[in-house]
Amino acid sequence: MSKKVARVRDIEMAYEDAGRGEPFVLLHGFPFNRSMWREQAQALAETCRVVVPDLRGFGETSLGETKGAATMEEMAADVAALLDELNVGRAVVGGLSMGGYVALAFCRAFPGRVRALVLADTRALPDTDDARRAREENARRALSEGMAPIADAMMPKLLSGETLANRPETVARVREMILAAKPEGVAAALRGMARRRDQTDLLEEIEAPTLIVVGREDTFSTPSEAEGMRGKIRGARLSVVEGAGHLSNVERPEEFSRALVDFLRGLPS
Repeated sequence: MSKKVARVRDIEMAYEDAGRGEPFVLLHGFPFNRSMWREQAQALAETCRVVVPDLRGFGETSLGETKGAATMEEMAADVAALLDELNVGRAVVGGLSMGGYVALAFCRAFPGRVRALVLADTRALPDTDDARRAREENARRALSEGMAPIADAMMPKLLSGETLANRPETVARVREMILAAKPEGVAAALRGMARRRDQTDLLEEIEAPTLIVVGREDTFSTPSEAEGMRGKIRGARLSVVEGAGHLSNVERPEEFSRALVDFLRGLPS
């Protein structure tokens, strides 16, 4: 997959676009970039068209005119504008963690454009007051100290114990992605996530076929929260990835990709 760049709204948006058939958009988590979907993009490109963007302020996508907070609604509008640029009307929309927040915002704003939905290691609930305060502290830390302290704090919480102990190449990959993130984009996203709305009421309105994926050891977005979302979305399927924490697609790429391919094969024509 080769990088492309589109001018959408007020940003230069970097993305990859490969394969043919059913359009499938994958939205990365925080504070990562489109490369986190490397294995899934390769697996899916054999059966569908995969579009993988860097979200506003991350990877090779600019922050644009955003001042303060990059909201989930703003990022969802960016994705819709990119699909317009690519002449894609409806797509399967999938997101992990922050990408899941963006996917839910996309569902609320553009329900008719969601062919199917994948919510991975994410939640519908908003931040607590304590979480909002922590995000603001981390935003200021990123701007003043760079990404190293953010990486140090996040790494033990992102990955399962088995990954941390036995998969040094995965640990290194995740840390490198965090260190490569732009502090300004990180701070804007942290403030945007802190302001995100409660999407619980949206879940019962979702009509698109939905797959929920969660790492068995995810402590950010727990399996019990995933089960709660599954119970609110009509007909939703739940896939629990054993041996994975919050980054289930990076930690167990084959299992995660298999869940996506099986879900696509089961979609009504």
